Amino acid sequence: MDKADIKFEDFLMEVDPDNLKFVLSLHEYLLQNGCTVKIQPAKSGYVVSYTHSKKVIANYVFRKKGLIIRIYGDHICDYNDFLNTLPDEMIKAIEKAPICKRLADPTKCNSRCPMGYVFTIKDTNYQKYRYNSFMFLINDTSAPHIKTFIEHVIKGRV
Repeated sequence: MDKADIKFEDFLMEVDPDNLKFVLSLHEYLLQNGCTVKIQPAKSGYVVSYTHSKKVIANYVFRKKGLIIRIYGDHICDYNDFLNTLPDEMIKAIEKAPICKRLADPTKCNSRCPMGYVFTIKDTNYQKYRYNSFMFLINDTSAPHIKTFIEHVIKGRV
């Protein structure tokens, strides 16, 4: 399939029916708040990226365990209190993410590599790599927190 022929409906066909309502709701929210959407084929399915203010705000990726959303938590310090409300499974996903080598020791990372995130959750400090910090499996527990997270990110970019 040509990249130009890929439609959002093609992506929806691959989404687990249990997650469909959430994915559609978040899609509408993102579009209503000035995001544009881009869909590309990948090995494990489609990658759906949402851009706001010329930067990617979030994207969906498929993994063996299910549909994952990657959130780019710009201005994380502005909503650090929100992070304390995340359920344990989402905090564990953050803990598993690699540290940002550039933050930990700038001599061990390429200076062109984007800076990661520094934040605190429940008195634990984190220095996480930008591209893996906030990757969450979408399910009934994580869905409402994912939406709130994205709302915070959008507010930080306006």
